[in-house]
Amino acid sequence: MSETIFQRVEALLNRHGVAFDVLHHEPVYTSQEAADVRGVPLSSGAKALICKGDEQFVMFVLPANLKLASRAVRRTLGWRKLRFANRDEVLEMTGLKPGSIPPFGSLFELPTYCDTRLSENDTINFNAGDHSISVSMRYEDFVEAEQPELGTFGE
Repeated sequence: MSETIFQRVEALLNRHGVAFDVLHHEPVYTSQEAADVRGVPLSSGAKALICKGDEQFVMFVLPANLKLASRAVRRTLGWRKLRFANRDEVLEMTGLKPGSIPPFGSLFELPTYCDTRLSENDTINFNAGDHSISVSMRYEDFVEAEQPELGTFGE
């Protein structure tokens, strides 16, 4: 039996010696529902978005209160085109439905771009491969474990 995404997240964090907490809760489908069930500010949610920039799929990680700044991202990264991956593409790449994707592009062989405003939270929170499993960890530990490219990607 293959590992679940949660088990892969757990293994990655353990490999890096990262402390994290796991919360099992009712299924949530929006960033606001997730923040409410976790009892944390919306901005502490690490929202993972899979997009296609020109010919390459990538992951953007934003504070959950922001949306992707598509025009600025295209300009910054020198891309002519940028679009969100559709549900079928997300499922094919990750085995997951949107809203349950953890912010680790490395788990899916995707480059990860993280908005620096996520660092305004000491602790970040995200779904870990399931709409009813959340992980909470220090932002600094996330950056250490994932090594994302940092910049301004949200608005």
